[in-house]
Amino acid sequence: MALEWVISHPDQLVMAAARGDVSPGEIENYFHAVGLEGGIGYAKMFLVDSASMLSDENIRTLGRVIERYALTGKIGPVAIVATTDEAFRQAQVFASAARAERPLRVFRQQLEAARWLVGMKQGDPPANEASRWPLVPRDNQ
Repeated sequence: MALEWVISHPDQLVMAAARGDVSPGEIENYFHAVGLEGGIGYAKMFLVDSASMLSDENIRTLGRVIERYALTGKIGPVAIVATTDEAFRQAQVFASAARAERPLRVFRQQLEAARWLVGMKQGDPPANEASRWPLVPRDNQ
């Protein structure tokens, strides 16, 4: 599976990692599963290390899917960590296409993203507080 995720109810955090090619259906299934687990309102970190994850049109379609989820309730803040130039470009296309009301930022480094999510949740906590969150999600299967 190219998309792995884990949800922490105590931290109200969802961590997901896309490795290699990920289909729009896999990402839709991810959002559906997170919704069933009660995590749509949680903070989310999405790690992307592939430059060929989705076409721009599929990314825009996915943005519209996110807009539909926003109609059902509050979506928590989203930090996308894109490690390559193409993944970063795709993340920016997604960010502009997913016009739901929730904070969303694209980052190059995971620690920066974790600090931002902590700040979104608790104000401006000490930098070392971000280290209590797992940095690599486990396979949810």
